[in-house]
Amino acid sequence: MVPSPPLGRGAVAVPELVERARDGDPRAIARLISLVEDASPLVREVSAALAPLTGHAHIVGITGPPGVGKSTTTSALVTELRRTGKRVGVLAVDPSSPFSGGALLGDRVRMQDHATDDGVYIRSMATRGHLGGLAWATPQALRVLDAGGCDVVVIETVGVGQSEVDIAGLADTTVILLAPGMGDGVQAAKAGILEIGDIYVVNKADRDGASQVTRDLRSMLSLGTREEGSWRQPIIKAVASRSEGIDEIVRQVDAHREWMDGSGELARRRTHRIRDEIETIAVTALREKFADVSGDARLDLLAAAVLAGETDPFAAADTLIDAV
Repeated sequence: MVPSPPLGRGAVAVPELVERARDGDPRAIARLISLVEDASPLVREVSAALAPLTGHAHIVGITGPPGVGKSTTTSALVTELRRTGKRVGVLAVDPSSPFSGGALLGDRVRMQDHATDDGVYIRSMATRGHLGGLAWATPQALRVLDAGGCDVVVIETVGVGQSEVDIAGLADTTVILLAPGMGDGVQAAKAGILEIGDIYVVNKADRDGASQVTRDLRSMLSLGTREEGSWRQPIIKAVASRSEGIDEIVRQVDAHREWMDGSGELARRRTHRIRDEIETIAVTALREKFADVSGDARLDLLAAAVLAGETDPFAAADTLIDAV
């Protein structure tokens, strides 16, 4: 392959970047993702150019409590996917801060086995406090990797709590990792992760307690009502550090994709995902306009009117919306 010319930091020709990204040029892919992360004025042009080129990649979310081995599992998963000939993109998302170097650096160190593989693209990205967290920049970054020829894109979050729910909203298939000693099944249920998983992996299965975690999971999953023909979430034991069980994870990911294609679930999930994305973009734009409106003290005047009993908050909100 002839080396691509360097991409300068000056004027950006979006059509050229997109064309080079389609050819798998990592510099072009990186530049497009940076434009998205930085909320560049070119984001709309980038989005419009990518739209016809996407919809092919299978988006797989990897999440779970800290310490369960998400990055190690992701690296082993990439190795297995590459063995089957698939091009892979990885987004390691930090939903809190762009300066939390520990976890993100750790991700890069664990991914060194793939650093020279031109069939793998790895990117750490932060949400940088954008309204909507993961929902703001990640969907566009996924489109860049999709258009760049990735067959599978793995999203791994280093966060917990709401980020786990967010990642399920962005993924076609959500893989939940648990491990012995990371809390019992009841705690997992309280965290809400039993409601969002398509595949469950008990990692570090060579440790004491792995069988108990598996039993707890199986018991709690059996409590839910299941419609005929619905997906039955598998529970897989794995030792990612030794690549044990990783082939079974890939097999179940493929089986879930096949089930979604046949049942119409894939189209339903992607439609719901895009609805959420559109709503996030619209709400963000409205928030910015509200800031402009409040800048001329209109919001203060409305607040004073509510305080004085001259109007109510709903009528004041209507006034503010009409002004926008």
